[in-house]
Amino acid sequence: MEENKKRPLFRPKLFTALKSYSGSKLINDIVAGVIVAIIALPLSIALAIASGVSPEQGLYTAIAAGFVIALFGGSSVNISGPTAAFATIVAGIVATHGLSGLIIATLMAGVILILMGVLRFGSLIKYIPMTITVGFTAGIAVTIAIGQLKDLLGLTYPAGTVAIETVDKVKALIKSISTVNPHAVIVGLIGLAILILWPMLGKLPGKLGRILSKIPASIIAVIVGVLLVRFTGLKVNTIGTLYPDLPSGFPAPAFPKFSFDTMRAVAPSAFTIAILAAIESLLSCVVSDGMIGDRHNSNTELIALGIGNIASGIFGGIPATGAIARTAANVKNGGRTPVAGMTHAVVLLLFLLVLMPLAKLIPMPVIAAILIMVAYNMSEWRQFIRIFRTAPKSDDLVLIVTFVLTVVFDLVVAIGVGLVLAAILFMKRMSEVSYVRRWKDTPDASKQIPKGTLVYEFNGPMFFAGADKILDVATEKDTRTMILRMGGVLSIDATAAKNLDYILASCRERDVRLILSHVHEQPMRVLKKAGFCERLGEENIAENIDAAIELAVHESRT
Repeated sequence: MEENKKRPLFRPKLFTALKSYSGSKLINDIVAGVIVAIIALPLSIALAIASGVSPEQGLYTAIAAGFVIALFGGSSVNISGPTAAFATIVAGIVATHGLSGLIIATLMAGVILILMGVLRFGSLIKYIPMTITVGFTAGIAVTIAIGQLKDLLGLTYPAGTVAIETVDKVKALIKSISTVNPHAVIVGLIGLAILILWPMLGKLPGKLGRILSKIPASIIAVIVGVLLVRFTGLKVNTIGTLYPDLPSGFPAPAFPKFSFDTMRAVAPSAFTIAILAAIESLLSCVVSDGMIGDRHNSNTELIALGIGNIASGIFGGIPATGAIARTAANVKNGGRTPVAGMTHAVVLLLFLLVLMPLAKLIPMPVIAAILIMVAYNMSEWRQFIRIFRTAPKSDDLVLIVTFVLTVVFDLVVAIGVGLVLAAILFMKRMSEVSYVRRWKDTPDASKQIPKGTLVYEFNGPMFFAGADKILDVATEKDTRTMILRMGGVLSIDATAAKNLDYILASCRERDVRLILSHVHEQPMRVLKKAGFCERLGEENIAENIDAAIELAVHESRT
């Protein structure tokens, strides 16, 4: 945290990069930006549909947030836009509060992210346990995959069917399974096959492999799907079928109608969006730092995320964050400065203005196939299994609970319960490693514990969950002095300080001198603030155990 404080609060990487910018870097950034835009195009459309909004809103997000976050961000290569992590929570907000509620939640999340950056919370994100992030990420993956089965199979839900929650979607799928469209299944499976097999062609030796590796599998799947539906007579829904009035222009900035009731209703979701955005974007920054040997500024990135989400909300987009896959593609294709991220946004804007009508031809089963692959790639199922097999049972419990709650309920519940459960289990583990031990002899055989002196050694953090162990000390009939060795206690809280007061009071009732030795900085600060040091007397606080024993020897002679 100290190191984080020394770094500038807000210093966009773009300003640093421009000091040593060159023509070759510009060419590399433009090439990388164009390739990333090609990757982001179908993903942005697909993720918007998965989030329960119109396809163009995914592009609005990638354009507005992608450009602004690259412009002000604390990472040289991070690519931002809509991601799968937000799909379920955005869909829930839209279903409950409409588009205006979503925009309000996005704007609120932006403000929260800016505050997180200003308050230097960038380094605090690391305190969210990996079991929670892996659990809710896997849960999101499952919910996304289940949500795409309808379009992949070409199912037709009965009129009036409401399937927002994952459990409702499963029930609707079961009830509608007899309406499977074989044409949709064919197109969807072909799309999946391309998404799985095309990356293998990029591993071919020589120039052909290098060329093929530059072409995103999702673009090939979209092109093949459009051609199949267009020229083979296969009857499947397309984007144009579901969204016939797809606009092709970039919207003017607009603010929703704010109301206190709506803001209060979407506040939990806004906080969840902000936390998710911070976690995913900073994780993406860490990954990209390792790829290019750079170091991001986490607080600058949080502030940029906030500004970017506000921009996305103003232009009708959805929440945005750093996308690890698109960031990795940026680095692999030569992007080294924020210019690449800005280029990717500009290219998407050109597509929106010129070629958006072509998006109407994209078959929905192909969109479903793309999202299923996104879900598979984000699921981290190998890591999920590894944690489950190797981690302590308490971590397994947090992992499973977070995963199940994400699937059955939503992210707000899952993250809230997961954090509380993880905190409780952590406190339990910490209390188990705290103990009080009575010394029979000193470690130095030449120094004996004086007669009438008791020495107790405290070890581990002393906080409310285990502070009662402090009370395990007890005086004996002929006790003149009690020494509490605090060398193994690096931190205490108010409850532990209060229990030390109980010991002091008990000693004074029995005319026993209480001496503390080797008190570390944090415990000393807490004890002084609580007034304990004043009540004990500074003369009864020894620098080390030897000094404490000398005081006890003096006490035994008086």
